[in-house]
Amino acid sequence: GAEGSTLMSYFSKNQIQALKPKITFSTLRDLQCPVLQSNDLQGKPEESCSTEELFEWLGAVLNQVSLDNNSSSFLSTYCCPEPNTVVEKAFLCTITGFIIPEKIIQLLEQLCCYFGEPKLAHWLTLTVHGFADSPVSWRESEHGFHKGGENLYNFVIFRNLDYWLQMAVGAHDDCPP
Repeated sequence: GAEGSTLMSYFSKNQIQALKPKITFSTLRDLQCPVLQSNDLQGKPEESCSTEELFEWLGAVLNQVSLDNNSSSFLSTYCCPEPNTVVEKAFLCTITGFIIPEKIIQLLEQLCCYFGEPKLAHWLTLTVHGFADSPVSWRESEHGFHKGGENLYNFVIFRNLDYWLQMAVGAHDDCPP
């Protein structure tokens, strides 16, 4: 009786907290950013960076790795690909939790509003990570957790509303549709 209802209230209260996404904001100052052209996926020397270079740079930024190629750093000697530009202020928002696809579409739509006046940003990104040890991936395959559990996609949206969609999965997973 009483013990059961106490247990039920404990679980329902804690489950609600677990399902509530956690949101963190940070401002990155004087951030070196790759120069991108929406119609040039491969990049061109001295004109723009490729999709692969952007993806690698984004990984460094999201993991807060220094981009200054410091030889005394034990963590990384990575530096921003060329050509690049210094952005005075970049905003990074991280939402952690169980997020349904409809919410991701809403987020994309809200991000596109950022291109309204004043048009400061040339492009922006939205990265969606599945949990590394998630039991499922795309399609109907089990998710292979062999090394890193890669399971993510990334939108790069440009001011003219062109976009790139990048996807990464582990070697043993099905490719996305």
